[in-house]
Amino acid sequence: MDAIALMIEEHKHIKRVLGITRRACIQILNGTPVNYEAFYKIIDFVRNYADKHHHSKEEDILFKRMSEELGEVIAHGPIMGMFAEHDLGRLFISNLETALQKAKAGDADARIDIIANAIAYTDLLYRHIDKEDTAIYTFAQNKLSAESMAEVEERCKAVESEAHKNRLQDKYITLIDELEKSVG
Repeated sequence: MDAIALMIEEHKHIKRVLGITRRACIQILNGTPVNYEAFYKIIDFVRNYADKHHHSKEEDILFKRMSEELGEVIAHGPIMGMFAEHDLGRLFISNLETALQKAKAGDADARIDIIANAIAYTDLLYRHIDKEDTAIYTFAQNKLSAESMAEVEERCKAVESEAHKNRLQDKYITLIDELEKSVG
């Protein structure tokens, strides 16, 4: 297994959901009623696939190993930046969920908060993914020792094995396909 290649592949799935999210926001902007079902599925995907599954491999395995081996400059520079962006994404998703609840309860003005938080999340994640794919991951591959990369591989393999047993990947790839059909 190539853990970095796998994380890049997972980014492709995440970017598909970012595109769906943007289209759902454009529909609201164009006067279509809020597609609550789609937004709640997006939130489920973000929290359980993008954050719990994917980001946990980055935060708990790769970034941790990079920080330990490559030192304070890396830990308190680019890695801290990646953690901060993950946290900001979590805030946008929490705010999106709150806006959906308000809109569903009849607050028509909350639709702007749905759009604002969903688009802020998509913009953040597109930029974040680009940094990881083109800089952070490459840096890790070039600078981590062979032993550290082997540890990253082994630990990511264990995470993937558990996810495979729970059919997590199948569930969320199917969900993406469904969202693409329902949102367009």
